[in-house]
Amino acid sequence: MRYDANHALLETALPGVKLVNRGKVRDVYDLGDALLFVATDRLSAFDVVMPNGIPRKGEVLTRISLFWFDFLKGIPNHLISADVTSRPELKAYAADLQGRAIIVRKAKIFPVECIVRGYLVGSGWKDYCKCGEVSGIKLRAGYRQADKLDEPLFTPSTKAEQGLHDEAISFDGVAKLIGADKAAQIRDLALDIYSRARDYAAERGIIVADTKFEFGEVDGEIILADEVLTPDSSRFWPAASYRPGSNPPSLDKQFVRDYLESLDWNKQAPGPTIPDEVVAKTSAKYLEACRMLTGAEL
Repeated sequence: MRYDANHALLETALPGVKLVNRGKVRDVYDLGDALLFVATDRLSAFDVVMPNGIPRKGEVLTRISLFWFDFLKGIPNHLISADVTSRPELKAYAADLQGRAIIVRKAKIFPVECIVRGYLVGSGWKDYCKCGEVSGIKLRAGYRQADKLDEPLFTPSTKAEQGLHDEAISFDGVAKLIGADKAAQIRDLALDIYSRARDYAAERGIIVADTKFEFGEVDGEIILADEVLTPDSSRFWPAASYRPGSNPPSLDKQFVRDYLESLDWNKQAPGPTIPDEVVAKTSAKYLEACRMLTGAEL
């Protein structure tokens, strides 16, 4: 295992277990009949992995995803177990893995990021200012930055390889990739999950401004996969400090994005080292999001 100076886990190594992918945040291992997903503390911003990480970030992503899998238990997902000691080949690594790893079903993942926007912010706001549309969807006039949309929007994108940028795609484009029926199913699932999570989070004092989901297929059944409604995949705003008309403070990695935007950096690899102060504040935001959503300290 490789940790940085703040004891953020940057890279896993499990001798005897086959590594099949090292993504922006997760290391994926093949267990034969299943996969092991390990959420490291790596931080990706603007599709670039930073050289240092955010301590406990992987634990937060795992805890929140497990919470939502349980909350959404009527929707099939890829989770088998969060107990790595249930697999003999992983027991030797339990101290490093437990709390940040899950054992999941193997699935054929659709090549689509299922983005749902409930508020007009980020790239959606920029598009709206330019042409009055978001991902080709015409919106009424009069929205302010960070305003709540009249209804949530499904604005999918392609899934880019590491180091490349995702690109917006129309619903028709999704249908061409995976078929019209499956495209409609994942769109409807994404909108339904977002609405249910938005309403729950609102009761906990959090606004879910937008989020993204991944779906896959196992034996013909569409399932929810990867992480779900975490600070990495979502924009969380504390309701108490929300004010439309500007970009609200958030409980996610937007804090790091804002710092990076202040630098003279071309958003290409390698990324700059994140200062300890920004690391500490970001870690605190992730932990606070976990506490507010799940009702428990990590």
